[in-house]
Amino acid sequence: MAEVPARGRGEFLEAMQQAADIMLGTRPAARAWHKPASVDVRAIRAQTGMSQTQFARRFGFSASAVREWEQGRRQPEAAARTLLLVIASRPELVAEVLAAAMPRAA
Repeated sequence: MAEVPARGRGEFLEAMQQAADIMLGTRPAARAWHKPASVDVRAIRAQTGMSQTQFARRFGFSASAVREWEQGRRQPEAAARTLLLVIASRPELVAEVLAAAMPRAA
Protein backbone atom coordinates (compact mmCIF):
# COMPACT_ATOMS: atom_id res chain seq x y z
CA MET A 1 0.00 0.00 0.00
CA ALA A 2 1.27 3.48 -0.85
CA GLU A 3 2.29 5.69 2.04
CA VAL A 4 0.63 9.08 2.44
CA PRO A 5 3.25 11.87 2.41
CA ALA A 6 3.70 13.58 5.79
CA ARG A 7 2.35 16.88 4.51
CA GLY A 8 -0.90 15.20 3.40
CA ARG A 9 -1.51 12.94 6.38
CA GLY A 10 -3.65 15.42 8.28
CA GLU A 11 -5.84 16.05 5.23
CA PHE A 12 -6.07 12.33 4.54
CA LEU A 13 -7.07 11.51 8.11
CA GLU A 14 -9.64 14.32 8.12
CA ALA A 15 -11.11 13.05 4.84
CA MET A 16 -11.30 9.50 6.21
CA GLN A 17 -13.04 10.79 9.36
CA GLN A 18 -15.52 12.73 7.24
CA ALA A 19 -16.21 9.62 5.13
CA ALA A 20 -16.78 7.55 8.25
CA ASP A 21 -19.11 10.19 9.69
CA ILE A 22 -21.12 10.28 6.45
CA MET A 23 -21.39 6.48 6.41
CA LEU A 24 -22.54 6.49 10.05
CA GLY A 25 -25.09 9.19 9.30
CA THR A 26 -23.64 11.70 11.75
CA ARG A 27 -22.61 14.10 8.98
CA PRO A 28 -24.44 14.96 5.76
CA ALA A 29 -22.67 14.35 2.47
CA ALA A 30 -21.34 17.53 0.85
CA ARG A 31 -22.73 16.46 -2.50
CA ALA A 32 -25.57 14.10 -3.11
CA TRP A 33 -27.05 12.91 -6.35
CA HIS A 34 -30.77 12.32 -6.38
CA LYS A 35 -32.15 10.27 -9.21
CA PRO A 36 -34.95 12.02 -11.05
CA ALA A 37 -38.37 10.75 -9.99
CA SER A 38 -39.80 10.91 -13.49
CA VAL A 39 -39.19 12.35 -16.92
CA ASP A 40 -41.53 13.24 -19.77
CA VAL A 41 -40.06 11.04 -22.49
CA ARG A 42 -42.56 12.18 -25.12
CA ALA A 43 -41.70 15.86 -24.52
CA ILE A 44 -37.96 15.17 -24.61
CA ARG A 45 -38.29 13.22 -27.85
CA ALA A 46 -40.60 15.85 -29.38
CA GLN A 47 -38.03 18.52 -28.60
CA THR A 48 -35.54 16.60 -30.79
CA GLY A 49 -38.02 16.39 -33.67
CA MET A 50 -37.35 12.66 -34.06
CA SER A 51 -39.74 9.75 -34.40
CA GLN A 52 -39.74 7.12 -31.67
CA THR A 53 -37.60 4.83 -33.84
CA GLN A 54 -35.12 7.58 -34.74
CA PHE A 55 -34.83 8.67 -31.10
CA ALA A 56 -34.29 5.09 -29.94
CA ARG A 57 -31.58 4.44 -32.56
CA ARG A 58 -29.83 7.74 -31.96
CA PHE A 59 -29.60 7.38 -28.19
CA GLY A 60 -29.33 3.61 -27.71
CA PHE A 61 -32.81 2.72 -26.50
CA SER A 62 -35.09 0.09 -27.94
CA ALA A 63 -38.03 1.48 -29.91
CA SER A 64 -40.39 -0.61 -27.79
CA ALA A 65 -38.98 0.90 -24.58
CA VAL A 66 -39.50 4.44 -25.89
CA ARG A 67 -43.05 3.56 -26.96
CA GLU A 68 -43.87 1.98 -23.58
CA TRP A 69 -42.36 4.89 -21.66
CA GLU A 70 -44.42 7.37 -23.66
CA GLN A 71 -47.61 5.35 -23.21
CA GLY A 72 -47.02 5.09 -19.46
CA ARG A 73 -46.83 1.29 -19.43
CA ARG A 74 -43.24 1.38 -18.13
CA GLN A 75 -40.98 3.90 -16.44
CA PRO A 76 -37.32 4.30 -17.45
CA GLU A 77 -34.82 2.97 -14.91
CA ALA A 78 -32.78 5.56 -12.96
CA ALA A 79 -29.82 5.48 -15.38
CA ALA A 80 -32.12 5.92 -18.39
CA ARG A 81 -33.93 8.82 -16.65
CA THR A 82 -30.59 10.49 -16.04
CA LEU A 83 -29.55 10.01 -19.67
CA LEU A 84 -32.91 11.35 -20.82
CA LEU A 85 -32.39 14.51 -18.76
CA VAL A 86 -28.98 15.01 -20.39
CA ILE A 87 -30.56 14.43 -23.81
CA ALA A 88 -33.20 17.06 -22.98
CA SER A 89 -30.44 19.53 -22.19
CA ARG A 90 -27.69 18.64 -24.70
CA PRO A 91 -28.91 16.11 -27.33
CA GLU A 92 -26.09 16.93 -29.72
CA LEU A 93 -23.47 16.25 -27.08
CA VAL A 94 -24.98 12.87 -26.17
CA ALA A 95 -25.19 11.90 -29.86
CA GLU A 96 -21.56 12.94 -30.36
CA VAL A 97 -20.31 10.93 -27.38
CA LEU A 98 -22.30 7.86 -28.39
CA ALA A 99 -21.12 8.10 -32.01
CA ALA A 100 -17.48 8.32 -30.88
CA ALA A 101 -17.95 5.17 -28.79
CA MET A 102 -19.35 3.15 -31.68
CA PRO A 103 -16.94 0.76 -33.43
CA ARG A 104 -15.99 1.88 -36.91
CA ALA A 105 -17.10 -0.26 -39.85
CA ALA A 106 -14.23 -2.12 -41.49
